[in-house]
Amino acid sequence: MSTDNTDNTDSSKDRADRGGDPNRRIAEAILPLVGGAANVTSVTHCMTRMRLGLADRSLVQDEPLKALPDVLGVVEDDTYQIVLGPGKVARVTPQFEALTQEAAEAEAQPAAATAAAGGATKGTDGEPAAGTAGSATTAKTADELAAEGAAIRAARKQKNATPVKLMLRRIANIFVPLIPALIGCGIVAGLNGLFTNAGWLPALTPALTAIASGFMSLIAVFVGINTAREFGGTPVLGGAAAAVIVFPGVADVSAFGEKLAPGQGGVLGALFAALLAVYVEKGCRRVVPSAVDVLVTPTVTVLVAGLVTLFGLMFVCGEIATGIGHLADWLLQHGGAAAGFLLGGLFLPLVMLGLHQALIPIHTTLIDQSGYTVLLPILAMAGAGQVGAAIAIYLRLRRNTSIRKTIRSALPAGFLGVGEPLIYGVSLPLGRPFVTACVGGAFGGGVVGLFYQLGTSVGSTAIGPSGWALFPLLKGNHGLGAIAAIYALGLAAGYVAGFVATYFFGFSKQMLNELNAAAQDGAATEPQPSAQPPASGGTDPAPAPAPAGGPGGTLA
Repeated sequence: MSTDNTDNTDSSKDRADRGGDPNRRIAEAILPLVGGAANVTSVTHCMTRMRLGLADRSLVQDEPLKALPDVLGVVEDDTYQIVLGPGKVARVTPQFEALTQEAAEAEAQPAAATAAAGGATKGTDGEPAAGTAGSATTAKTADELAAEGAAIRAARKQKNATPVKLMLRRIANIFVPLIPALIGCGIVAGLNGLFTNAGWLPALTPALTAIASGFMSLIAVFVGINTAREFGGTPVLGGAAAAVIVFPGVADVSAFGEKLAPGQGGVLGALFAALLAVYVEKGCRRVVPSAVDVLVTPTVTVLVAGLVTLFGLMFVCGEIATGIGHLADWLLQHGGAAAGFLLGGLFLPLVMLGLHQALIPIHTTLIDQSGYTVLLPILAMAGAGQVGAAIAIYLRLRRNTSIRKTIRSALPAGFLGVGEPLIYGVSLPLGRPFVTACVGGAFGGGVVGLFYQLGTSVGSTAIGPSGWALFPLLKGNHGLGAIAAIYALGLAAGYVAGFVATYFFGFSKQMLNELNAAAQDGAATEPQPSAQPPASGGTDPAPAPAPAGGPGGTLA
């Protein structure tokens, strides 16, 4: 009995210690605003967002959630996504998962509810009443704005739920978990290149080479594991099928009259090999007797998927991967500034349409082939256009303290490449500034594309980061100094063009009068609720979205 009491006391102290963690406090603040632990069906995260599966979307209190100081914005797609920013999201998500788990344990063991769940249980019990009260308060002053926002979100979600876009999301789910390793190994590769060129630490550079290259040499295996997991197969069987691609012994195998090369087919071959393994495994599970299933199904899965990979997929996917590399090179070599202009300007509309996820395997293929992707630095200019546009909006709406406060809080993240707060909180709800921000991104992309045509390619050794955060990952066909200077010049062009286009063409006189006058009077019906929580300042321009909501809905 004494031992049990000691354990319980220690456990309580551990929870109390965790409660002092600022990341845990953020999670505790978020949990009741998303409907409590009982409303959360899944929790994952990417580079900047915590992605929640929800049982009942209506239980979420959007405005109080956006008003939390650590929440940079929210995005509703197939999951409810809370933008926390890079670094922080990786720390808050485990705490949030722990809270939901503690709440589940508390429900299973009511006697231990107070000690085990703490704030999580309190949030779960108290949430429905708080949600009702919050909704009632908002409804009194912003019925029309709330209805408009709900309509836009619903339209965007419906348009992005097509079979093609759902498949693109699943493909993205395969590659997104690989991004942290790509970033880490990419930065190590950059340091290794710096040390090698400078002649520093010659005894250490071979070790850095091994660290930087080890993951990339086996990336096909990780793609296979994630593919099988995403499509409902056994992850290790997907990895086994994909591992064939990187096995050195494939050099002794011939397909279509040619000797294969280790790694041929790259991540695309790994994806299709694992996908084939999933379907073979599922077919075997349906027909193989359970008594021999543990022997027959894995063997048949690996054998069939492996043979098809060796004598078909590696060659075909190798040709496709080579074609992607040649196409990217040809596009920028011949298109130059024009190609960069189009890519930089159209990237954010692609994001709104959900089509940007198709670029993830293309980036990964280019990194696998040449060590860097030349497309990402150009596409990153879209964020520079948003930053320039936000600064222009800040200066144009001098009396609108709500929007200006939102911009002040979101700009640091924008400079580091986290664009969601500026996009969803400022430019997209306003409509025209979103278009002029895209113009800024187009000019930045045009600058980088022009230098590619002149002979200097600017690439990134990883995907995920953008803005200033991309500098440590830059790589190309010249020295790091020249590449960084060109990338910085592109960012500057994006900032300036986004600012100029938005300052002079981002607002009509009516929009300026309404937004500034509404903020000055403090009595305008629609912007008033957004002026209360800082993080939702993007909904402040409710008078303008009548024209702006159209483009926003179309882009979504």
